[in-house]
Amino acid sequence: MKIKRALISVSDKTGLVEFARRLSALGVEIVSTGGTAKTLREAGVPVIYISDVTGFPEILGGRVKTLHPNVHGGILALRTEEHLNQLKEHQITPIDLVVVNLYPFRETIAKPGVTLADAIENIDIGGPTMVRAAAKNHACVGIVVNPQRYGQVLEALEKDGELTPSLRLELAREAFAHTAAYDTAIANYLNGVIGTEDFRPEFNLSLVKAQDLRYGENPHQKAAFYRDPSVTGPCIANAEQLHGKELSYNNILDANSALELVREFSDPCAVIIKHNNPCGAAMAESLVTAYKKAFAADPVSAFGGIVACNRTVDADTAGEMSRIFLEAVVAPDFTAEALEILKKKANLRLLRTGDLTGQTSDVLEVRKVNGGLLVQEADRVVANPDELKVVTERRPSAAELKEMMFAMTVVKHVKSNAIVLAKDGQVIGVGAGQMNRVGAARIAFEQAGDKARGAVLASDAFFPFRDTVDEAARAGVTAIIQPGGSIRDEESIQACNEHGIAMVFTGLRHFKH
Repeated sequence: MKIKRALISVSDKTGLVEFARRLSALGVEIVSTGGTAKTLREAGVPVIYISDVTGFPEILGGRVKTLHPNVHGGILALRTEEHLNQLKEHQITPIDLVVVNLYPFRETIAKPGVTLADAIENIDIGGPTMVRAAAKNHACVGIVVNPQRYGQVLEALEKDGELTPSLRLELAREAFAHTAAYDTAIANYLNGVIGTEDFRPEFNLSLVKAQDLRYGENPHQKAAFYRDPSVTGPCIANAEQLHGKELSYNNILDANSALELVREFSDPCAVIIKHNNPCGAAMAESLVTAYKKAFAADPVSAFGGIVACNRTVDADTAGEMSRIFLEAVVAPDFTAEALEILKKKANLRLLRTGDLTGQTSDVLEVRKVNGGLLVQEADRVVANPDELKVVTERRPSAAELKEMMFAMTVVKHVKSNAIVLAKDGQVIGVGAGQMNRVGAARIAFEQAGDKARGAVLASDAFFPFRDTVDEAARAGVTAIIQPGGSIRDEESIQACNEHGIAMVFTGLRHFKH
């Protein structure tokens, strides 16, 4: 299977000229189209224009140039006597190598203000057809869609003059993945344009491997991190790592949780995540104060945690962070002085997200179960303070209402059953992931200790019994915010009235399983 003729037509011209020049030096005849042919000709690489192969000019503004039997016959022909005789009969020259990547559809739709017409015009037709034809016939034809493969292909050709069957198969797999990702991007874009159905009969994902991970949650589990190139905006997948070891599987999970919580707040805020739950969170007039308060919430759990901030990390905050062992710090940016301080810790991972104003374009949450996916809208709803329903005799004060909203925002990000205690813009107790609600509350009260006196309590779901209210009263809680909706709501309301506790209902549950 010697490579004698190659068809090259690429939108991504990375490494193109050198690759084609070395192919030509090996005696490979190069057929090319449009801009690719122009680039190669200008570089002095001998090229046959596609119209000289088809005997037909490019028409319809370039929409039709390779859709021709002289092209696809040359690609799809098996190297059998029967097929070769048919090629000879119709004066078709076999094509042994196809080097094609597609119109930049994703790049086009990512541009601000792109129109549907612009997007449609950047849907490649001839390219995917050639790619799929060559991949189908990979036993006879090499297919290259990735410029990073050029070196490997040249090495094989310069050594043996041909591609091994195993390399052809791997290139074909990559080619089908390339066209599948391309079609997925188009389908998902059109889904967004039409926007008439929340969850369609099919759910298409096309992700790109960002990195191999040393292992998964545990050392015996293999793992990798894939990112969705269509998602725009600040997120962990798009963050820039400035320093430290490679992120681990658990680092990525925790960093994502930290970032999604801290971006909920407009005031300077810092959160500390441990095992995918917030062990500390606080707001203040300055970031350094917010960090100190977040750390003080649970200094023991903060050790080895992941910190996220919604402001640029300055030298004062970095100095405080450097006092303990942290796995990672995620922030919109870092000052030069802060980087100098934090980079003294060789393994500390520093992730820069850019401005956190607004959400990303990713509006869905996807979770894998054995044999399928669960897909839902992301929980980005926060109760409106003006729509809270006061259900007790005592109304909460303005200060208590502010604390309630802070605590309820944090409890959204705690594994259910979840209880959060807050005071002075600081989380002081967290009960996470318990099988019963009063058990979660007791954990939060134990953590808070005497700080619970005068604090507010937030619950991610309703109280099935009055026991949580009674425990809250013993701890000194003065106000409670919860969704409401239990058949025993009246018992909890009565308990609050007995203890002089103010309670409000949001009507919004925030389970996080």
